[in-house]
Amino acid sequence: MAMIRLSARQCGYGAAVFLTSAGGLVLEIVAGRLLAPYVGMSLYTWTAIIAVVLAGFSIGHWIGGNLAGEGCDRTAGAQRVAVALALAAISSMASLVLLRWLSGPLLGAGWSPVAAIVALAAALFLAPSLFVGIVSPILTKLAVDDAAGRHGPAIGRMYALGALGSIAGTLAAGYLFISWIGSTGTVLAVAATYAVLALVFAVPGRAATALTVVLAMLGGSFGYAGYRAKAFVSPCRIESDYYCIRIDNFAQASGRPSAIMVLDHLAHGINDRDDPGLLYSTYLHFLDEYARRLLPTREALQAFVVGGGALTLPRAWAHDRPGAAIRVAEIDPAVTGAAAAYMWATPTNGLRIDHGDGRLILQSLPMARQFDVILGDAFHDISIPAHLVTKEFHAQIHARLKPDGFYAVNVIEGGPRPLFLLSLLRTLAEEFISVEVWVDATELDAATRITYVIIAADLMTPFGRLQSTRGLQRNWVRLPSPDLAHHAATLGVPILTDDYAPVDRLLAHVIFDPELAER
Repeated sequence: MAMIRLSARQCGYGAAVFLTSAGGLVLEIVAGRLLAPYVGMSLYTWTAIIAVVLAGFSIGHWIGGNLAGEGCDRTAGAQRVAVALALAAISSMASLVLLRWLSGPLLGAGWSPVAAIVALAAALFLAPSLFVGIVSPILTKLAVDDAAGRHGPAIGRMYALGALGSIAGTLAAGYLFISWIGSTGTVLAVAATYAVLALVFAVPGRAATALTVVLAMLGGSFGYAGYRAKAFVSPCRIESDYYCIRIDNFAQASGRPSAIMVLDHLAHGINDRDDPGLLYSTYLHFLDEYARRLLPTREALQAFVVGGGALTLPRAWAHDRPGAAIRVAEIDPAVTGAAAAYMWATPTNGLRIDHGDGRLILQSLPMARQFDVILGDAFHDISIPAHLVTKEFHAQIHARLKPDGFYAVNVIEGGPRPLFLLSLLRTLAEEFISVEVWVDATELDAATRITYVIIAADLMTPFGRLQSTRGLQRNWVRLPSPDLAHHAATLGVPILTDDYAPVDRLLAHVIFDPELAER
């Protein structure tokens, strides 16, 4: 009978370690999604989150180890676990409220963007990680005490269950919870799990009653504060496996029925309801005018677009060129669905959407010169995914372009040392005879970041300036290629390959400089 009771306790301790470890990793994964609408989802965001969560776990384990010392018998240990879990539940719930309260002041305080991201991550996620980190040392000590001399297996079992819980939490957050109930719902589910476990471990009596009352009071207080701050309402119109998708009304700015799509915190297209050819984004307007000037007779335009977003330019080309065949590779079906539902971008016979990675889809096509235009417009925060800027990918593009066709890719850069832009130019020059950089003339002297358009082809553009012929009045200029080549050689920027493509490091100056980092 004693052995049965012992097994039940061991199972209970193991289950609690599994669930708390899972909750800690679920919160870590969800943290990136919570911050994405405010700071994007870059290498620097994830680095800050992982560092903060690990710091919380480390401090919590150290505190828990001290609490698991002398005097930590079964009753005292259970009470300490209950208190730690109650605090983990309250701080997890509070992170949603603090996000609304602190994001504006911290991000607008004039700090380095990285410092602001680290501070925001610490304010939100250090406490939940710390409190849940206290639990496992105490539970492991209790499991060892109940192991009847088999201390080694008990310790190993608890460590293994903690690791398995972390794996399960990571998989569940990434593949299930965010898609099912969203990031806000997931945080609330984690907080509820901690609260239930806290009540399970609360020893019956006054301590349990007091803990229940405290949980109810604090939970009610933060619930009311969260309701007032709209902390429990997702800022996303749609929360997909990849993005927080928002659709905002653009009519006030344009004076026409129009909408803008924002993925995480970056705009990915502005569509006009009544005129698909009216392009508000200057780089898309340039690409349309450039294609009209360079390929004026191609009504049957053959185009491949990497990154669909709001389908702004493909929609315009499909409308204006009845014989066009435009194939778009968009990794997120939810983005395509939002573009169709809210931005009047319904696929037609001339517009085909393939859901998947753009590079893999392009490589699956015949190695034939079939496209007049290939456009790269895929972004992860402000950077292009590394596998879409390498020499090897450019070789795949070049092999599928017609002799007079061109590849265009837009780049967000800024400052006197645009390292990524220069590195991409040098990489493209490995495959293409002509590599040019175009920019809106009004942005030449801009102090903040600029959207450049790179044109890579085997034929040089026969003009150096371009003026819009429809829509908004704009002028674009080609930057002097010899100057760019000299600048790239002077700075020693690398050629990007599948083996080495440090995109985030090359764009670090845009992140670290507060002026360039302005949204």
